[in-house]
Amino acid sequence: MKKAHLIFLAVMFLFGCKTMDKSPTAVGHTDLNKYAGVWYEIASFPMRFQKGCHCTSAEYTLMPAGYVKVVNRCRKHSEQGSWSSVSGKAFAVEGSNNTKLKVQFFWPFKGNYWIVMLDDDYQWAVVSAPKKDYLWILNRKRSMDDELYRQLIETLKAEGYDTAKLVKTPQQCDE
Repeated sequence: MKKAHLIFLAVMFLFGCKTMDKSPTAVGHTDLNKYAGVWYEIASFPMRFQKGCHCTSAEYTLMPAGYVKVVNRCRKHSEQGSWSSVSGKAFAVEGSNNTKLKVQFFWPFKGNYWIVMLDDDYQWAVVSAPKKDYLWILNRKRSMDDELYRQLIETLKAEGYDTAKLVKTPQQCDE
């Protein structure tokens, strides 16, 4: 076999492996100071632990010990239901530029939290996991512009997400 043919096969193998890799690509860098604060869930893949949730939000607080405190809360069963919350910790994955976190709500279990899309001004974000089996669209406000939401859905669909599984989160609650 000629050397040029071997090089071609090697390049095709390397690039072919990446195109077969369906894992999401995290954003390049996340400033956790800017990411901190309250985020409202606009839509998500339904998760067992969020069943019956309305007005879901997550608050991220940087802690002096180097982790991020996470408080997820929602109203249960209706927009007037009682508040339910759970607290956890998130740890940046080394070498990920804070785009990949390990979130722990119950020791010793940790879940993947990959920031795969992020507004330059940190006004909206999209979070997923390596197998694309989790997906959350988050916003700093309880509602998101319809055109922006449509664009995000189109991009996610092009990235291989099953956007038909997305369910919008009711956010018409009184604080």
